[in-house]
Amino acid sequence: MGIEGDEVLNSHLQEIRRGSVVLASLLACRTPRYGYGLLTTLADAGLLTEANTLYPLLRRLEGQGLLTSAWRTGESRPRKYYETTPLGIETAERLHTEWLALGAGYTELRKAEH
Repeated sequence: MGIEGDEVLNSHLQEIRRGSVVLASLLACRTPRYGYGLLTTLADAGLLTEANTLYPLLRRLEGQGLLTSAWRTGESRPRKYYETTPLGIETAERLHTEWLALGAGYTELRKAEH
């Protein structure tokens, strides 16, 4: 693949990852996590995410009622922890089901071509 092809591929990969970070964040925050800790958790799972993508997403998910947040000041430095709400857990389960169905559909399309 040439440079132009790489740029196109990278653009599409970024779109796929951006969409998947919602589901990943909802799943990871079933256990309370602070921002940087969540970045690390996602990276450990192979989901590299930029901080400038994650933090606005967390605020948006909180605004939608899918996450709650609370400051913990008892540690060496205060941190804002996020946790998935019951609505967020339900949403994550439905998104995961859709993710699996999409994957199965892509697999079928690939098989059909060969």
